[in-house]
Amino acid sequence: MNGTIQDISTPSGGEWPSDWLRATLGLFALRALEAGPSYGYAIIADLEQHGLGTIKGGTLYPLLTRYETAGLVITEWRPGDGGPGRKYFALTGHGRSELERLRNEWALFTQTSNSYLGADRLGKENNA
Repeated sequence: MNGTIQDISTPSGGEWPSDWLRATLGLFALRALEAGPSYGYAIIADLEQHGLGTIKGGTLYPLLTRYETAGLVITEWRPGDGGPGRKYFALTGHGRSELERLRNEWALFTQTSNSYLGADRLGKENNA
């Protein structure tokens, strides 16, 4: 998608734990579609460019199909440039609302998680 990538940090092994990616892929896929319609490979490339790891099509496409069934995305086939057509995915109004809801919940979850993991917690446990 659009934007400049600056100083992306990744774990020492270069990839995030797969269970973290499975848990967040839905939110990230909706976010990737926020700027406008896109197709699977472009979504995968966008996530990778933003430091979120390599996602396999066999993981992303079933998720997008579930989102289509749930009314979060709509699809459209577009002819390819000298090749096969591509299936484009776009957020619906319901998909945009769900993205915003998940984004807000994610912010609360990360704040809570960071607080729990933070150094200030260590002192509280030692005094208990």
